[in-house]
Amino acid sequence: MSSRRATSAVVLGGGIAGLFATRVLADQFDKVTLVDRDHLTGPNLLRRGLPQGHHLHGLLSRGQQITEEHFPGITDQMVADGSAVGDASNDVRWIINGKRLVQTESGLVCLTASRPFFESHIRDRVLALPNVVLSELTDISRLEVSEDGKRVGGVWVFPEGKHETLLPADLVVDASGRGSRAPVWREDLGYGRVQEEKHKIGMGYATRYYRIPDEAFEGNISVNTVASPSVPRGCICQKIDGGRAIVTAYGILGDHPPTDPVGYLDFIKSLAAPDIYEILQTAEPINDPVAYKFPTNQRRHYELMPDFPTGFLVIGDAVASFNPSYAQGMTVSALDSIVLRKHVAGGGPVDPLAFFKDLATDAIDGCWDMAVSSDLNFPGVEGERTPEIIETHEFISKTQDAAARDAEVSRAFQRVIGLADHYTVLHEPHLEAKILGG
Repeated sequence: MSSRRATSAVVLGGGIAGLFATRVLADQFDKVTLVDRDHLTGPNLLRRGLPQGHHLHGLLSRGQQITEEHFPGITDQMVADGSAVGDASNDVRWIINGKRLVQTESGLVCLTASRPFFESHIRDRVLALPNVVLSELTDISRLEVSEDGKRVGGVWVFPEGKHETLLPADLVVDASGRGSRAPVWREDLGYGRVQEEKHKIGMGYATRYYRIPDEAFEGNISVNTVASPSVPRGCICQKIDGGRAIVTAYGILGDHPPTDPVGYLDFIKSLAAPDIYEILQTAEPINDPVAYKFPTNQRRHYELMPDFPTGFLVIGDAVASFNPSYAQGMTVSALDSIVLRKHVAGGGPVDPLAFFKDLATDAIDGCWDMAVSSDLNFPGVEGERTPEIIETHEFISKTQDAAARDAEVSRAFQRVIGLADHYTVLHEPHLEAKILGG
């Protein structure tokens, strides 16, 4: 008979980051408890802890690949249940700087669906794992910490209608989002405050659902008119589950779409291209526009900390949350899970400092730099525009122009923004010649 001690992990937060974390931890721990204050399995899929859940969410191509890796067959299941699917370039109409990018086969899968649809399908797969336990309607109270403050051994929680309860754990993973209390917990333990970086963008967006005839999409599953410095307003019109279309219009620095139906349409009419406005002429609204505001990009630099308690990690939006117009959030959570899988593989304690360094370099840095640099392309956004950033702006502008006339450049560019390829592919000699050749 084996005398091996059973191991356990606790994940705080049942959103996408928490679900991906639970999936990889279930391969290494005998028991994984997923804790969330919401009723995740209730009839209302728009959970309280995700106020932006009503709005459009994109799973970039790299995120789709990781999701399929974690849950084989889930792509086909989502398509069977109503998600739209197509090639990420050939079946998506991108309009940047008023120019339509060449549509060509990219070899990447694009799934379009509502956030609750994505979340519920992933959650169903996670909860089907035999060693996963869900503790919903449960508030998080505090960490269980050793006397010397060096080790986290679990978390105290308040299940609905019950007394404070300890969930012992060999590893606690905080995936509780931007409102994570990890910075305060860390400071209370004497480790100092984590360095935070914020960039004010003043973004606001409004979303409305429609019934739109298929022919209005002209064979596309999504039409994306991207905000640019000349017209800092954008909009995405996308087929989703339930035979619906979702339309999310956005603007930065306080230039937000109205929520009255007439003002909403007028905002969309003012975009750099008329495509979405024309599609909506044949559309039947399902609801009135609903607004949401995203004031700042936010990043907590745990990788810069000189010390951190063992048995405790932080991932997802609790570490970094980005301008949502770039649709990186869910995919970065997927990338986080790959880093987590690497560090828990083989069992044994996880080195938190090594984990946070890899999280930064392998999952966050590239997306963060891409988002912040893109935001600084808008004149009103505060921040230092270094010579390197200005050079990047100029190169990306030329890349976008080239992508509007050259299929190979368009394919490469869209694979980069889908996080499937590293941006350095754009500097390969034959592509760079096309981009810089004008």
